[in-house]
Amino acid sequence: MNRRELVLALSERLETDRKSADAALTAVVELITEQVAKGDAVTIPGFVKFARRDLPARTVRNNFTGEMVKRPASKKVRLTALKAFKDSAISGKVVKKAAVKKAAVKKAAPAKKATATKAPAKKAPAKKAAVKKAAVKKAPAKRAR
Repeated sequence: MNRRELVLALSERLETDRKSADAALTAVVELITEQVAKGDAVTIPGFVKFARRDLPARTVRNNFTGEMVKRPASKKVRLTALKAFKDSAISGKVVKKAAVKKAAVKKAAPAKKATATKAPAKKAPAKKAAVKKAAVKKAPAKRAR
């Protein structure tokens, strides 16, 4: 899915036009970029964590010459997929959020009726298919010279 397809899907899901969906996506991307550039981590629960790593100056070995070289301090971006996203990506099932439960007002409880519970049906044992053995051909013996 590219950006154009994402904006189209977002506009359909939010029931708005593509222009406002594109503006919303652009605003989210800019906001995440600004915060990570400052050095703050941005976490979207159940999806991903964006963070900047500041690497210190260090000496590294040049594999070609074997010489020790000083490497200056640098910055890298780390994206960490969170558990809910990984689980749904691996299983292939999309996890939908549960509906928000509203607090129910308690009413006088009616008399409880005894309900008969039905025993779960037993599964029939699986039938195993007969295994057919293929004829094995032996290689001819080698002659000694």
